[in-house]
Amino acid sequence: MADVASPEPVTVCVKAAAGAPDVLGDCPFCQRVLLTLEEKNVPYELKLIDLSEKPQWFLEINPEGKVPVIDFGDGKWVQDSDVITVIIEEKYPNPSLVTPPEYATVGSKIFSSFVKFLRSKDPSDGSEQALADELHALEDHLKDHGPFVNGEKISAADFSLAPKLFHLEVTLGHFKGWSVPENLTCVQNYMKELFSKDSFIKTGAAKEHIITGWGPKVNA
Repeated sequence: MADVASPEPVTVCVKAAAGAPDVLGDCPFCQRVLLTLEEKNVPYELKLIDLSEKPQWFLEINPEGKVPVIDFGDGKWVQDSDVITVIIEEKYPNPSLVTPPEYATVGSKIFSSFVKFLRSKDPSDGSEQALADELHALEDHLKDHGPFVNGEKISAADFSLAPKLFHLEVTLGHFKGWSVPENLTCVQNYMKELFSKDSFIKTGAAKEHIITGWGPKVNA
């Protein structure tokens, strides 16, 4: 039987932790890409980028200086986690992580609602309720279709949501003493399941780096 060629290693640039340039940083979009690579068993070389002092070689390959960016071995650097994860799915189709189109936007407003509430200085601005509404909508979806967004099968939508929900849990707990309501049992179980995956633990930032990373945005 012929040997199956293993995929070419890819190179991915992600955020380094603030104040700790040799440690994986707190970017949920970077983690989404790393999770996708891990779940598909794609070998990759990780380059940590100190965003406060971007190296010259990085700015030369990526003048906008944003992360994540990835090179699939052809010398072309691709940015934007939405674009990157679609290409990973096309290049490495097994195991499939495709989320059906009708479920692709489930939970998609949670992150922006979370950021607005996190930065809010006005308790009456409705931002807390807006986030609660988005989490309730996720709860309703998971109740009907769970345990994951696409039922029994974990998929791209889950790997997009997982890092954002972790940032939500860590930062709102720290800065606002707020947590996901206990009555959202499907969301609670969903988070527990995702956060305990080996791939998630391997690719996630430490809580203290997440708090440090969000500090300036909260206090702006």
